[in-house]
Amino acid sequence: MRVALAIVLNGVVLLVLGRWLRRQSQAPEVGPLALPLLALQLGAGVLSVGLLSEDSKLFLHWGRLLTEQFWVSPTHWVQTLWGDTFHHAGNHLVYHGFSNTFFLMKLVSALNLASLGNTLLNALYMSAFKFVGGWQLVRSIRRAFPATPALAGVAALFGWPTVLYWTAGVTKECILVGSLAWLTALVIDWLYGGQRLRIGPAIGGLFLLVVGFKMRFFFAVLLFAGLLALAVIRLVQRLGWGCQRWMQVLVLVLVLAGGGAILSEVSTVFRLNRFTNQLIYNYHELLRVSHDRPHIEFDHLAPTLESILYNAPKAVGSALFRPFPWERGKASYVVAGLENMLLLGLIGVALLAAIRGRNGQLPFALVLALLFYCLALAVLLGLSTPNLGTLNRYRAALLPFLLLLLLQNDYLARLLKRGNN
Repeated sequence: MRVALAIVLNGVVLLVLGRWLRRQSQAPEVGPLALPLLALQLGAGVLSVGLLSEDSKLFLHWGRLLTEQFWVSPTHWVQTLWGDTFHHAGNHLVYHGFSNTFFLMKLVSALNLASLGNTLLNALYMSAFKFVGGWQLVRSIRRAFPATPALAGVAALFGWPTVLYWTAGVTKECILVGSLAWLTALVIDWLYGGQRLRIGPAIGGLFLLVVGFKMRFFFAVLLFAGLLALAVIRLVQRLGWGCQRWMQVLVLVLVLAGGGAILSEVSTVFRLNRFTNQLIYNYHELLRVSHDRPHIEFDHLAPTLESILYNAPKAVGSALFRPFPWERGKASYVVAGLENMLLLGLIGVALLAAIRGRNGQLPFALVLALLFYCLALAVLLGLSTPNLGTLNRYRAALLPFLLLLLLQNDYLARLLKRGNN
């Protein structure tokens, strides 16, 4: 029974993925890259299995136990999927409230029905999901803005080594980036690509939003806030207003302020004092175990809005540029440090292009929405994650969107277009 079900499930996956790949390979300019990029993403998934983290081992271990519950009692397994506890054969897990760790265990338990608990296959399934989500964003930008460089999205989502590594295999970042990129692609199609809001894609977008929330709650909230503001800006523009950039910025601020006020009444999680206290708590907890390795420290960091704003510039700089290449630590720090120097150069070129009015072809409203997400998340990560190793993994959800913006200016677009010829 188990083997028969696995054969059917894998057959369906291969059939659907094969048909989808044939369509994508025919896309203008980027189509020939689809299969090589999928191979690259899956290769990163294979590498992740050889370097399996303790977190991944935890997900896989409990995922197998949840799958065993399915075969013994499918009804109890379904109850586990909807609940916060797991009890089976003397094994117990209890999570109070929201837990992305427990959610990923549940996801692994479902994947085990096709993989029969094989770690490599689970890593390949998740890596394939991230590839599809990332590729959807690459394609949506090309459809909506054909004047943009074709390789910008490819480089942002698949060409940055640490991003490629951390968004492959059995990791939260793999599912997070895949879902957020795919959701952004759908929104771009609706707002700029001329596609109607149909029931199927709308349900798919809601599903991706839920998955993003389950993986990293505040990451998804920030992106959704930016995309919601973008939708309001587009609505205002269609009514004949909002053409000036200052007005688009004003709409963004009003949507964020209004949304924040509403959410703070809906749930205490979004209230400023609750948020800042949790942020400072996370900072001190990670700092306590990071003193013997390179880390980030702030002077007089307190759970107040004034302190958060005062330390925000250092938080952004730390999130984007630490570790430096010369900092002592793991070998991965050296790779990340070299990437950070390249990122600094890309930001310098982008700023020069902005000063000279050579920003590229993306509309200002879209740039504004994604830039808000990148900067807000950089502040959040920089303030709450002093451990550089953890920070390097978390920011894998930030860098693809930031790189997508940085590679749009006319100077870099010219280089990317040459590389695509």
